[in-house]
Amino acid sequence: MRKLSMALLAGVALVGCGGPEAADQKIPSWEEFRASAIESEGSFVVNGDEAVEGVEGLRAYYDNYVANGDVGATGGELAVYYSGGDIKWSSTTARNLTYCVSSSSFGTRYSTVVNAMNSAAAAWEATANVNFIHSSTYDSSCSATQTAVLFDVRQTTDTSFLARAFFPNSARSGRNVLISTSAFGSISPWTLAGVLRHELGHTLGFRHEHTRLTSTGCYEDSAWRGLTSYDSYSVMHYPQCNGSQTGDLVLTSMDKTGARALYP
Repeated sequence: MRKLSMALLAGVALVGCGGPEAADQKIPSWEEFRASAIESEGSFVVNGDEAVEGVEGLRAYYDNYVANGDVGATGGELAVYYSGGDIKWSSTTARNLTYCVSSSSFGTRYSTVVNAMNSAAAAWEATANVNFIHSSTYDSSCSATQTAVLFDVRQTTDTSFLARAFFPNSARSGRNVLISTSAFGSISPWTLAGVLRHELGHTLGFRHEHTRLTSTGCYEDSAWRGLTSYDSYSVMHYPQCNGSQTGDLVLTSMDKTGARALYP
């Protein structure tokens, strides 16, 4: 999630807007797309908080999902990342989503992050057949090379976003939830747990809800498939993209329906 002047969450509007009329929108050149991506720890952050690994990965993302100007299926809330099939965890892995929280990078903020992650994970676990497991044994050696866990949670001084995450098809080196130091400042009405609820949605394979309609002004690319009906209140919807969420980022009833559909 990128910062918004009023407090939080400004996404990069890469193509203009989505939905049936998206093909009429201006498609950015490769140079424009590359310039809009945020470089962070060897990855590029696109769409505000989604990580793509390396320049080659960024170019492949552009060629496959942006340059062709296609859009996903219409309708459906909690859009899942789709590329020839749903990008999701297997049923076995979904029940064993292990992670570490870097005690060295967070320092005195460590407990705050552990508690926020527990809260965010519990929201998804309460509705979908998924289970996030904090493997605290590895917190003192928590990095992108820690292969004993599925992903790592670390602090970054990059303040161009509040936090960024990954999708299930990312390589281990790119499976990180990075939390900016700016996320520990004043971000009301959102909380760190709310930000992480959004980010953990990405780790499960969910795209931004606002990529669904032209009226949001925030179409991103064609790599998604709808699950239920559109919800402007969704935890995966950026408020500044004509979203209706005015409080903290929480799962709506339709978010829960979509999550159960993908992870029954």
